[in-house]
Order: sequence, then C-alpha cells, then structure tokens
Amino acid sequence: MDTKLNIPRNSRAILMNPRYEDIVKIRNSYGNVIRKTPLFYSETFSKMSGSQVYIKAEFAQKTGSFKLRGPYAKIKTMTAGEKKHGVIAASAGNHAQGVAYASKLEKIPCTIVMPITASPAKIAATRGYGAKVILDGFNYDESWMTAQRISKKTGAKIIHAFDDPQIIAANGAMGLEILEDLPDVDEIYVPIGGGGLAAGVLIAVKSKKPNVRIIGVESNAFPAMKNSVKANRLQAVKGGRTIADGIAVKVPGRNTFKIINELIDDIVTVDDTQIVKTMFLLMERAKIVVEPAGAITLAYLLDSKPAPNKKVVPMLCGGNVDMYLLGQIVSKGLATMSRLVKIFILLKDKPGALKEVVDEIASLSVNIVEVAHDRLSSEIDAGTAGVTLSLETEGKEHAQKLIAHLKSKNIQFKLLT
Repeated sequence: MDTKLNIPRNSRAILMNPRYEDIVKIRNSYGNVIRKTPLFYSETFSKMSGSQVYIKAEFAQKTGSFKLRGPYAKIKTMTAGEKKHGVIAASAGNHAQGVAYASKLEKIPCTIVMPITASPAKIAATRGYGAKVILDGFNYDESWMTAQRISKKTGAKIIHAFDDPQIIAANGAMGLEILEDLPDVDEIYVPIGGGGLAAGVLIAVKSKKPNVRIIGVESNAFPAMKNSVKANRLQAVKGGRTIADGIAVKVPGRNTFKIINELIDDIVTVDDTQIVKTMFLLMERAKIVVEPAGAITLAYLLDSKPAPNKKVVPMLCGGNVDMYLLGQIVSKGLATMSRLVKIFILLKDKPGALKEVVDEIASLSVNIVEVAHDRLSSEIDAGTAGVTLSLETEGKEHAQKLIAHLKSKNIQFKLLT
C-alpha cells in the first residue's frame, strides 16, 4: 500500500511529519545500541482481561525505557559543529537518562534540566551517565523553559522529549517490531504524555496495516491529548496529582498532536488506583517491575476489558521505579485487593484484652503482620489502649469473612483500609 499519510494538505506541519521510510531508515541505523525488545504472551493477563495479551517489554530497553531510541537517533546524526556545543534536554527522568546515555556514547557534553520534584534515583542515574543535572522548576513545563534559555546562551542543541520528527520516527520502530513479531495483531495500546511514542507507532503501523486499532492511554489527571483531539486543536490542562510522572504533560506537542489527531482510533484514561493494582500484579504474577507510566496500558485492559478474544499488545514502556514508591505500591496493592486489612481497636488496658481479639483473628487463619499500640494520644482515654492491627488475608472474600466474624463477636473496631 501507499506509505504516505493521509494528512490534510493545508496542514503547516506536513514537512515536519516523519514518513514510514524515515522510521525504517532510523531503525536500520541502530546497530547494536538499541535492543529489539521482546513481545511475549501472558496467559495470566489474558485470563484477567478476556483478550489475548501480548506484552511489549520495552522496559527491558537500555536505560530502562523507550526514551533512549529517539535521543540516540538524533544525537548520532548531529554535525561535528553541533556536537562541539553539546546537547541539553528537559525531563523528569527517562528522557534524561536516554539523552545522557546517548551523549556518553557519542562523547559530547550533556546538560539535563530536571524538576526539583524529580525522583532522586532518576537524578542519580542521569548523573551516573555523565550528564550535568540542573534542578529547576516544579514540573516538566517549567524545566523546559529553563532548558530553552540555557540553549540560547550556550548554543547547546535541544533534544526535545517528544515533539521532534527524528524522535517520533525512532519511536515508530517499536511499531515495526510489533508487526514483525505479531503480524495478526488486532489492537495496540500505547501510553500518551507528549505524544512522541504514540505518533511514531501510529505512522509505522497504520502505513502498513491501517485496520489495526491503536488506542492511546493517558492519566486521568493529565488528559491533554484526549482533550486536544476532542476539541480538534491543542488544549492545555492544569493537571492534578498522579504517580505516572512520565506522562504528566500539560500540553501535547504540535507535531505529535497533528499525527495523533489524524490517525488515532481512541484515547482513554486511567486513574492511579488502577495503575497501582496493575503494578502490583505485574510484580506478583509476572515477576516484572514496571513504572506507573509504563503500566498504564495494561491497567486499562485489566480494568475495562475492552477487547474480548482479540490479540492485543499493551506497550509497557518503562521500568524505572523509585524504590520508596515501590514499597508503597506493594502495600497499596495489597490493600486494593483486600489482602492487607488494617483495623483500629480501642481496648481496656489490662492483661489478656488483646489476646482475646488475636485469638478470634487467628481462628480464621488470618496472619497478623503488624501491631501498633497507642496509649498517649489525646483521643485515647486513661485506662484504655488503642491498637492498630495490619492483617494479611487471602483476598476480598476472606477479608469480608473476617470483618463479619469480628462484628459477630461484638468486637468494636474501625476499618482503616
């Protein structure tokens, strides 16, 4: 089929849109630096979603995410004069590491502007690749403004995180890989922040197989691309709180928006609760650690079950997780699935009072994970003790049975989870 996109001729960005041939060319230039990441079938998630789920394991890419692909392709083709001044980028983490690593390979100076809220682990990893890190701004957009100012002063070339034709084309190589490994794929689910990944995959896949549905997935706290497509023009969002910082973008790219607006089949959103549960399941069932933005596509599949019996590919595009966040994910994941139940009980401060409660809990084979006593808080009356119990159950049914049993024994408690 004709590999040219059906983009309106009155679009001012036609010349900025990469072609299918550009994606193939960049992919062929990767050499041994960029890995072709695995695509594997998951029986567990297929049963849970009702689809035939094939996971695109881009979290196994060097630097831990797809964000190496674009910077390496762009930096490799810079002229000697451009390389002399080095490069600069703004990023909350993954793009920073990709640019830093690519710069290290090409032996050129690299400066990364990161928000002051960026993960310490991602800051350390970026510095570990040899980049100079400047912490400025509370989010990506503010860091991006700083990066532009520094670029004008120093002459360093800006490596944009998503709104660049070479970056878009390099990301499209993942679409080629999926078609090679699963030619009869029905649907592909791709995370969307600024849109660089989705735009590249759309060009690669739709140019060869236009009937393959491609669905973008955003955080419901940052639905910038969804709102823009709905309005048929770029829209900014205020943004809210989300653990998916990798796709927390207030305004999509101009080039990426034009491509996505033309070719995307649908854009959906997911909340943090779904992401937490999916990250937990990936660790427990698949032995895979994936960051929040990387897990969002599978989160939508598991929660909404949108494609019964179809062959679907959720792209899991990053595995760089802050270890402190990971600990919270485990605890919150257990609580979300009713496998960790926390209760507060006010007891008479006398010997044997707690044992009576513990015996009732143990009678249902519920494991006590943690016990915390409180005698000093202002709401605790003299002669009493507040006890918080963290309890491990088998799941929702077991937890409900425990709660019903405690009530039947007239044990007064407050459910904290």
